[in-house]
Order: sequence, then structure tokens, then C-alpha cells
Amino acid sequence: MILLKMKMVIKMYENEIFSMKNTTPEEKFIMLPKVDFVFKEIMRDEMVRKGFLSAVLNIKDTDIQSTVLLNTNLPRVHEDDKQSILDVRLTMNDTTEINIEIQLAYMSSWADRSTFYLSKMLVEQVGVNKRYSNLKKCVGISILDFNYIKKTNRFHTVYHITEDTEHIRYTDILEIHIVELPKLPVVDDKTDLYDWVKFIRAKNRSELKMPAQENVYIKRAYDVLEEISADEQKRMEYNTRQKWLYDYNTMMEEAYERGRNERREEDIQAGILTTLTDLVKKKIITPAQAAEQANMTVEEFMKTSN
Repeated sequence: MILLKMKMVIKMYENEIFSMKNTTPEEKFIMLPKVDFVFKEIMRDEMVRKGFLSAVLNIKDTDIQSTVLLNTNLPRVHEDDKQSILDVRLTMNDTTEINIEIQLAYMSSWADRSTFYLSKMLVEQVGVNKRYSNLKKCVGISILDFNYIKKTNRFHTVYHITEDTEHIRYTDILEIHIVELPKLPVVDDKTDLYDWVKFIRAKNRSELKMPAQENVYIKRAYDVLEEISADEQKRMEYNTRQKWLYDYNTMMEEAYERGRNERREEDIQAGILTTLTDLVKKKIITPAQAAEQANMTVEEFMKTSN
């Protein structure tokens, strides 16, 4: 199982790196929105946020009066709690808190991780408002570049807390959306979300332009991409991310080869930990990122790596 997952991760990063470099000399350089750094940048634009949320939540854009970005660091409730850092966190209409995350590498524990972060958003509100009746609805949106929900081929699934037999909604306080990029069907379902997913998973300028021509909000996202792609500092950050992907892919492949020679699950796991430790030492990834990939707390990872 671990061997299979490592092969999936390696293949994903190979495809990601290729798509980042897949710009012909005739095409002007443009960043790709699937890269987490770029996705965060385009979500800084309020018009982009409004259009994206309208598509994912399936609500009218006119029903969204405001979206305000929040601090992405969730505070620790207890001293020994794991530090939680979200990708994009915001409030909508001052009644709903939303966390948007994009994940490129396969992570078997994604359901537990996303639920944990969403629950922390809810707990944090209790400390501020003091009364349960004042709690804002918390929505988690996960954009995954891998197949995760095995029981369906739909690219967008939505989850609530419901009763097992009659599926009675227990509470609406938590809502989870999973958007799986690889599952986008060839046939357009004529929804705005279809166009957004097509845009996010685009590999070049021409693929980005097609959905941008159909949707005013995606057109704005495309314009933001143009702006940040022309920014020298942003391009340096983008290239740093590309290097991270390349180095990560190379070292994970080496770990895979070491484990494959032994053919034992425990040796493969040890190879993964060794590789993640090397990546941290070389400052390619942070201890928090390594711990997440190893499905450990930061403290557990640091203790094991030492």
C-alpha cells in the first residue's frame, strides 16, 4: 500500500513539473492556478473569491455581499496542540467562515485533516463569542489533484452531519466540499464550477483562456494571473515553488527505489522518513509540511528524525 502511494505521489509531481514548463516559445509566460502559491494570490481578489464561492456553494453571486480574508494561522487551544495553517480563510456576509485549501500530493488522511482544521475554526469562535448561539457556519473547501472519494466518479461532493438511517440533517454548522480535479468529465455539465475546475487544472495559456471567455469571474482570475506573472518578485517565488516540486520529486523517487529494493513496507516507510528529514535539513520543506506528509505531529516527526 505504501509502495503504491509513493508511486502515485512521484507520478503526480512529474506531471506537475512538466505542466509548469509546458510553455512554448510562442506563448508568453503565465503562472498556473493549480500551484498553491498562485491559487492563494488569485484568491486575494474579492471579485475572484465571489465568483469561485458562488460556483462551489451553488448560490447566486448576488447573495454574496462581502468576502473578507482572515489570518490563516489558527491559534492553539492548548499549549501542546498542533499549529494549523490554512491556505485561504475568509468570512462571507459576516455569517459564514470558509477555509479553502488546495492539495497536490496524495494524502490518505485528508478527510481527518480537513475535518480537524474545520473543527478548530469552530472551537476558536467559542472563545471569541462565548455563546453557542453566536457560532458562524464553517465551510471547508478542499481542491484535490488526486482521486480521493472512491465510491463516486462525481468531481464535486458535499458532506454534512446527518442521521444514518433517515439522513436527517442534525446541524448545518459544518459543511465540507471536496473538489477532485482529475475527475472532471470530458462533457461539460454547463455549471460554473465545471468552468472553474477546468481553469484551475489548465496546463497552458490556451487552456486558461477557454473558460475565461465564458465567465466574467474567471476572466478576472485570468487577468490577476497576467498581473502576477509579470511581477518579477512573484515570478521568483513561483520559480522557488517549482524547485521545491522538482527536489521533492527527485528525493521521493530515491526513497521509492531504496524501498523497492528491500520490498518491505517498514523499509519503505523508513525511506520516506529519511527523505522527509533530508528535505527539512535542506530547507526544501518545513518540519510542519514533513510531519503532515508522514501523518505525524511536528513533535513526533522531530523526535523520529533525530
